[in-house]
Amino acid sequence: MAEEREQNKLTVLQMLPALESGGVERGTLEIAHALVEHGHRALVMSAGGRLVTPLTGSGAEHFAWPIGEKAFRTLLLVGKLRKFLLEQQVDVIHARSRVPAWIAFLAWRGMDPATRPRFVTTVHGLYGVNRYSRIMTQGERVIAVSNTVRDYILREYPDTPPWRIEVIHRGVDGAAYPHGWKPDPAWQQAFFAQFPNAAGKLLLTLPGRITRLKGHEDFIELVARMKRRGLPVHGLIVGGASASKQRYLHKLRYRVRSMGLQPDISFTGQRDDLKNILAMSSLVLSLSTQPESFGRTTLEALRLGVPTAGYDHGGVGEILRVVYPSGLLPLDRIDETGQRIAHLLQHPEPVPAGDFFPLQAMLEQTLALYAQLARTPRR
Repeated sequence: MAEEREQNKLTVLQMLPALESGGVERGTLEIAHALVEHGHRALVMSAGGRLVTPLTGSGAEHFAWPIGEKAFRTLLLVGKLRKFLLEQQVDVIHARSRVPAWIAFLAWRGMDPATRPRFVTTVHGLYGVNRYSRIMTQGERVIAVSNTVRDYILREYPDTPPWRIEVIHRGVDGAAYPHGWKPDPAWQQAFFAQFPNAAGKLLLTLPGRITRLKGHEDFIELVARMKRRGLPVHGLIVGGASASKQRYLHKLRYRVRSMGLQPDISFTGQRDDLKNILAMSSLVLSLSTQPESFGRTTLEALRLGVPTAGYDHGGVGEILRVVYPSGLLPLDRIDETGQRIAHLLQHPEPVPAGDFFPLQAMLEQTLALYAQLARTPRR
């Protein structure tokens, strides 16, 4: 039995630009941890970041390479990577972003087809349609993180064989996001000390980085409409702004001031306690003007039992239709959206408890794909 286990042991290399924060990064850690738990060897290649410590703490190995830099010099890594794949006896390469996927593909393509690793890509986003993005459809297996992404691939890259695509929904750990959970009183006291205008209010929360695509301007307008209705709401804009988005952040702050909403909307910046904020919210919103590929934060809020509403498109619409149809909002119809949100705040509809989109399913399906591909004869 031990010999059979050793024979079935895989070495899997996941590649992504960095390990700072975000859903792709968390998914990478989750898969690495599952690989280690099942006796496999988990390698991750990235430029590094604050998530390296928990990654290596789980038993995975990290290799710090500038594999995500959009620069010509990154191509110089192709030969080095080919040597690395041979030395480490990698069985499966899993590319999770476009630049790493190009470097992986160029290295992989130059290896002996009879013995080279198997090549997997995950399409995490609804990327712009071009030759640069096409690389994400070139894996021997292509993981789509939702049916929305699968439909996008087949529509925009119709030469992709449908059998090559496997839908593996991203998942949430029910133990980490239990239904009805609330943060401890000490955290609540500290939070409301920092944002005193939010205390005692109906908290309307928009999580997401500061960018024009996340619907912050719609959010500000919706808070104004709730105030005009006499609803005691306070809006929380939870997310950081990169250096390139500071100008847009200033524009949003100016809009809040000009509408007289300074006491009614707080910008929290980047937070490591988003789970706590979601759990304290009366209603969590997803107002992205472009479809999301999945909508992990929406799912996290729903798993906590928090009413959640979002525009009815993309992965967010896909989740809400399954879990909480009451939260579906019409796109580009702000009057109807305002009425719907007011109704949800005044007459909250309970979120059903259930193990929907479980993390364990994502892990099992991904590891099964690795194992199946490693066993499959090469074409």
